[in-house]
Amino acid sequence: MTTPLIILCLLFIPLLVARAIGGTGKTRLGGTIGIALAFAFFGVGHFVETKAMTRMMPPFIPFATPLVLATGLLELGVAAGLINPANRRLAGLLGIGVLVAFFPVNVYAAFNHTGMGGHVQGPIYLLIRAPLQSLLIWWAWFFVVHPGDAVQSNSLGMMQIFRKGH
Repeated sequence: MTTPLIILCLLFIPLLVARAIGGTGKTRLGGTIGIALAFAFFGVGHFVETKAMTRMMPPFIPFATPLVLATGLLELGVAAGLINPANRRLAGLLGIGVLVAFFPVNVYAAFNHTGMGGHVQGPIYLLIRAPLQSLLIWWAWFFVVHPGDAVQSNSLGMMQIFRKGH
């Protein structure tokens, strides 16, 4: 279950470094870099663990291996889009869509003990995966898509940690 820890590090380390170096004015940038790194990690995983990810796919989905590779390219594209300010918001929305659309495959893999990582542990893994998936969606919304210029608190109660975070 090291993958969730890696993902959390990819999210939080750039955020904390940006905040430490640039103050609250760079918080949003740090959060954006974090989610971009997470999507790059996801995309690379599709090429490194292609066979395991193919096993995660329900049998009724045709062309599973090419689909795994194509979605890896999609996630790498989201990561690249998040880094480019001109495409950032669109990439953030696309990233949220990807996270929502791909979650049923994670549920299938967990219930069928297939694939890689925590999925082999079965449905219990969803107690970690579902909150992590929710955090990723929230993160993309809050740091990338959210139109607000200054955010003094958020729904997780992290009062004034993320303020004017561009």
